[in-house]
Amino acid sequence: MSANIRPSGVFDVSYAQDISLNRTRTDKIIANGLFVLLLLVPLLTVEGPLGLNLLPQTWIGLMIRIAIFVIAVQGLNILVGYTGQISLGHAAFVAVGGYTGAVLARQLGFSFWAALPAAALFTGVVGLVFGLPSLRVKGFYLAMATLAAQFIIPWLLRYPLTPWTNGSRPLEVPPPTLGPLSFASENAMFYIVVPLSVFLMLAARNMIRTRFGRALISIRDNDLAAEQLGINVFSYKLQAFFISALYAGIAGALLAFHDNSLSLDKFSLGLSIEFLAMLVIGGAGFPLGPLFGVSFVILLTQDIIPNRLLPLFGSVLPTLLPFIDPVNITSSLSPLLFGLILVIFLILAPRGLAYRWEIFKIAWKIRPYSH
Repeated sequence: MSANIRPSGVFDVSYAQDISLNRTRTDKIIANGLFVLLLLVPLLTVEGPLGLNLLPQTWIGLMIRIAIFVIAVQGLNILVGYTGQISLGHAAFVAVGGYTGAVLARQLGFSFWAALPAAALFTGVVGLVFGLPSLRVKGFYLAMATLAAQFIIPWLLRYPLTPWTNGSRPLEVPPPTLGPLSFASENAMFYIVVPLSVFLMLAARNMIRTRFGRALISIRDNDLAAEQLGINVFSYKLQAFFISALYAGIAGALLAFHDNSLSLDKFSLGLSIEFLAMLVIGGAGFPLGPLFGVSFVILLTQDIIPNRLLPLFGSVLPTLLPFIDPVNITSSLSPLLFGLILVIFLILAPRGLAYRWEIFKIAWKIRPYSH
């Protein structure tokens, strides 16, 4: 939306400028400056090479988790936001990526740099298998078909593949290394996960601007009309499932190597629902939707916001809910806020935070004439 609008008095003077993501010099300076500032964050912590204590060390782990989840939700955005194919088994594909990367590193001696793309490609192939029902069904029935992946994949990982995956017990994963360098610390892992997350976000944004991306959008808007225009609907749907699962596989492998441990309890149906909620809150079909949604939900569910709101609601909620033990009210404040905010977004802002951000940017660019 806002990418097609320039400030008053700014015009495109070349084809290269017209198709550029950052069309003005100011946009390029801001984008590159923000990326450099992002890379400087670990240097400001006590465990950084400078030994500074300007930022809490916990921020690094939080930013890494946000970056990993952004990759997973970006894959879901390609499938749900741009192609219009619902999926309730995305957490299972993340599990496939995580366990594939772990098995390749532990049992087969793959390095992290080889295990990551191999896990992503294998997860993409698994996504193709479970994407086959999209050729015949859609809507509620497709949701039920993808829900099958959420039950079948964990069952396979827990029982038939126990010698490889350790079943229900935690599976240890070695930290990434590059020659003599080790990426066991969070500050070192930051420089793998965050730049890769930024790159994959840019790749997804550019992908949607291509012929392939426009075909996905046409299928989402009207698959019958898209087929009449000569678009191979079945082929593009399968490609969307493959790319979505590939992103999930990358996120799963990064999560495995970052946590140095895997457990099937991490990849429950609740996580798949949480991925969808992140996409809805952030804005399905917008490039920045996953970033906004993941950041908002993780900050909400990590007890950062609930702990600040607890003193405000501590005396009000027991009065409003006298039939519930106050101790239980305190422990359930985070999921209660999460559900309430999700309902509010569905009613008042169904297009998500990214849509509001686009409206704000458009208003800023045309501010002399915004009325």
